[in-house]
Amino acid sequence: MTVAFLIIRKAPGICEHLATDREDGNSCDFDWREVEILMFLSAVVMMKNRRAITLEQHVGNLFLFSKVANVILFFRLDIRLGLLYLVLCLAFVMTCKPPLYMGPEYIKYFSDKTIDDELQKDTRVTWIVEFYANWSPECQSFASMFADLSLKYNCKGLKFGKLDIGRYGEVAERFRVSTSALTKQLPTLVLFQGGVEIMRRPMVDKKGRAVSWTFNEENIIREFNLNELFQKSKKQKKAGAEEVVPVQPAAVDPDLPIESKKDQ
Repeated sequence: MTVAFLIIRKAPGICEHLATDREDGNSCDFDWREVEILMFLSAVVMMKNRRAITLEQHVGNLFLFSKVANVILFFRLDIRLGLLYLVLCLAFVMTCKPPLYMGPEYIKYFSDKTIDDELQKDTRVTWIVEFYANWSPECQSFASMFADLSLKYNCKGLKFGKLDIGRYGEVAERFRVSTSALTKQLPTLVLFQGGVEIMRRPMVDKKGRAVSWTFNEENIIREFNLNELFQKSKKQKKAGAEEVVPVQPAAVDPDLPIESKKDQ
């Protein structure tokens, strides 16, 4: 489906019957407007892929925006072809769901009834909780990375949890995580100690907007001080200490421009 217009425009026996704006009347080659649309598509994919982390995200962006360009190109060529392609895209989206991560992990899945009890059951335990939604491509791409972090850092004093805010909307409101289709807060990672939120990424500024932040393993380990927290949590449990392990997240002023935040 990504290369459908290319195939139609170049296929012998079909392309001869297509409309074209070329001065030479060659309907088996792209006209200037089609070239412009394809160049704009390339620029959009490059911009989106600057924030992509995994190969799946890069490929997913390419497939998604290629389909958008195909819809525009087909409607411009022939409204009937445009409608047919649009129907095929909708059928594809409804029937072919992206695969969910099913690999190994040390993660506890919360519900609206269990999250508070689990977070407050033992004040010596530090929780890193991911608020996610199954419909979010960003959350789907992040699932394997979060699972890998849980395998590396899970211990008796440091645990990992997840809650589907797409399913429990009232929990999303309580923890101030937006579930809008255009939200930039998914996924949201929150560090809890003694049932109290200590920090979160991405942060939200005073106007309620999510501060741009890249979800990669290096950033998460650094921002949440996972190495130090892991060592202290193990020692604390061993000694039976009653104090909660303090975490010193990197201080960032949410009112600063995004460029300044990155410098910090």
